Parts: sequence; C-alpha cells; structure tokens
Amino acid sequence: MADLERKKALVTGAAGGIGKAIVKALQAEGVIVAGSDRENGEADHFIIGNLMDPDYCDRLPGQAAEIMDGLDILVNNAGIITRGDITKATDEDYARTMAINVEAPFRLCRAAIPIMAEAGGGAIVNTSSCWGVHPGPNHPLYVMSKAAIASLSQCLGMDHAHQNIRVNAVCPNEVNTPMIRTGFETRGLDPDKAIEELNASVPLGRIAEPEDIADVVVFLASDKARYMCGALLEVNGGKSVQ
Repeated sequence: MADLERKKALVTGAAGGIGKAIVKALQAEGVIVAGSDRENGEADHFIIGNLMDPDYCDRLPGQAAEIMDGLDILVNNAGIITRGDITKATDEDYARTMAINVEAPFRLCRAAIPIMAEAGGGAIVNTSSCWGVHPGPNHPLYVMSKAAIASLSQCLGMDHAHQNIRVNAVCPNEVNTPMIRTGFETRGLDPDKAIEELNASVPLGRIAEPEDIADVVVFLASDKARYMCGALLEVNGGKSVQ
C-alpha cells in the first residue's frame, strides 16, 4: 500500500505473537515501526517498558514521535487473558487486567491524539476481541476489559474523525499464539491437541494465525479503510463466541 510508505507507527506488545506479526506486516508496507514491550523485538526502534507503569504509557507516544520524527499510526495491541469466573478473581487479577487491557490504551490514545492532530491526522487501531462484543463464559475480567476497548474505539472514532484521526478496533477470536498455548499448558492440557480441537470448531477449519490479524490491522491503518471510524471488525473465521 503506497499510502503507508515511510509512515511512522507505534505498536505495543510488539514482542508477542500477534505483535511480531503486526510489526512485520507494517514493515513490509514500508512503515517505520517503534515497538513497545518488556523485551526487545524486531521493530526498527524499541522502547522497553511496562504498560502497568502510568508514566511509561503517558510518555510513550511522545518518545516514539521523537525517535521517528513523527507518529502516524498507533496500534494498541498488548493485552492479557485472565481466566476463571468472578469468584476466583483476585484484586490483583482485576488491577493487572485493567491496567494492561484498558488503562494503557486509554493513556496511549490520550497522549497520541494531540500529536496526530497537530500533524494533520493519523490512525489508531485497538485490539479488542470477539469476546468484548459477544461475551463468552468464565472470563469476566477479560470480557469487560475488551468490551471497554470496543466502546472506547467507538467513542474516539466519533470524537476525533473531524481531526482526520480514524480510530477502529480489530476483534479476533482464538489466535494460535504462545499466549493461548501457555494457557492450555497451565490448565494441564496438551497445546497441540487443544489447538486441533479448536480448529475443528471454526467454520473456516482453523483458528487464526497472527498474520491473519496483522493483515487486518494494516488494512485499518491504511487509506484502504479511509471511511472507517469507530468500527469493530470481527476476525473470527466464521466462529461465534461459545
């Protein structure tokens, strides 16, 4: 996409499964990428830090803009999955889930929007979830956090369209990442067998690979999605939330 050539993007969770794929997909389109995570990844620039630190989040868009001489795209990709019904959720579970899945994107959007507005516009892509649009069972913290991001994306999509800042959200269902595999292992399940069972539940025949999500993120960041503001784009292979 020629319109993305030499654009500057900040991607959070850039060292994780989906994050790595997003960085690679953006770079393939000629985008200069600053990555954020707790460890180095393959972005052009990396700003290591903890999204649970409010000061880090508040400073991150400005730091990225300074390093890259601009900020055109923000991808709030980082997130965690907190499992179990509400009776098993601790205060620490709640605080960590909200800090990473909700407060960090809030702070990053708040800091990035003025930078983009001054430059004449930009694109923000938030990672919500199909579960944030159609709640599934036994994940109340995860569901409420992703529902918050879905609503935030819709609100910001309306509020900042007049500044030529498009805010949208990608909403995946299950994705074949280290995070989901670790979740299976934690529950005493064989990850490969669990993935096979999930594949059989998807009309397209498999759960998503990180690249399937990354391609949609690139689309939303590009001029191909120039008339999309506040959209919640479900990427689920035809599978409904169960």
